[in-house]
Amino acid sequence: MVEMHEMVPGKRFDRYHELGQHAFGEKLGLYIVVPQQLIVEVGVNIVYMVTGGKSLQKFHKTVCGSCTEIKTTYFIMIFASVHFVLSHLPNFNSISGVSLAAAVMSLTYSTVAWTASLHKGKQKGVEYSYPATTKAGTVFDFFTALGDVAFAYAGHNVVLEIQATIPSTPEKPSKKAMWKGVLVAYFVVALCYFPVALIGYRMFGNKVEDNILLSLDKPAWLIAAANMFVVIHVIGSYQIYAMPVFDMIETVLVKKLRFKPSTMLRFISRSIYVGQYVNIHQFAS
Repeated sequence: MVEMHEMVPGKRFDRYHELGQHAFGEKLGLYIVVPQQLIVEVGVNIVYMVTGGKSLQKFHKTVCGSCTEIKTTYFIMIFASVHFVLSHLPNFNSISGVSLAAAVMSLTYSTVAWTASLHKGKQKGVEYSYPATTKAGTVFDFFTALGDVAFAYAGHNVVLEIQATIPSTPEKPSKKAMWKGVLVAYFVVALCYFPVALIGYRMFGNKVEDNILLSLDKPAWLIAAANMFVVIHVIGSYQIYAMPVFDMIETVLVKKLRFKPSTMLRFISRSIYVGQYVNIHQFAS
């Protein structure tokens, strides 16, 4: 993807669908690329919205164990309220600070997760067999595991949009800087997730939670802090995957439905996109 960003002399493929159109044609390229890109990006946003809400809920339970229990939906609404503000930032450059904070928090909370798991030790009665009791359940768990791997390394889905923000000249093409960024980013991802996966599975077996921090209770202050690190991480990550979706929505509204480009159009369209996740969770609950 990085190499193909400027594979046509004098042209930069700044959007995923532009590369698809070059490869498959004007219409077919859109039909092939856009649905898949939207599935990934909207799906990731849903996961981040729920993860942020659950992490806030875990933080609340950890610091105030005697407090009245609050539904997960309300914590998701609290998490969503941040994005009602951040979603109105215009482009990738404007969220660079949020993105950097998210990257630092990712490394921090994953380190807390595997060190706290190591300190807690192997649990009594831990099992490493398949959690599913049927063949169908095992097959679904297998595909879920593949999805988790794809989710962890989903950066390729926005690589062209990010690369488009990098200056490029014949002497210093954008791909040189982008390759360095990609290698560093994916190395950091591996550094974050492999210790968590291996040590977490060793200590908790097939009973480990989707978010391993939910399996940990002590030391309380450290687990509470780690959950807030998760919240900051998914705030930044949500914006990275939402930005291309905002671009698609606004492009359709302006070019297809003939709306006039304006701050109000951006405010309404992006607010509706963020707000839909709370409604989806309420309906599912």
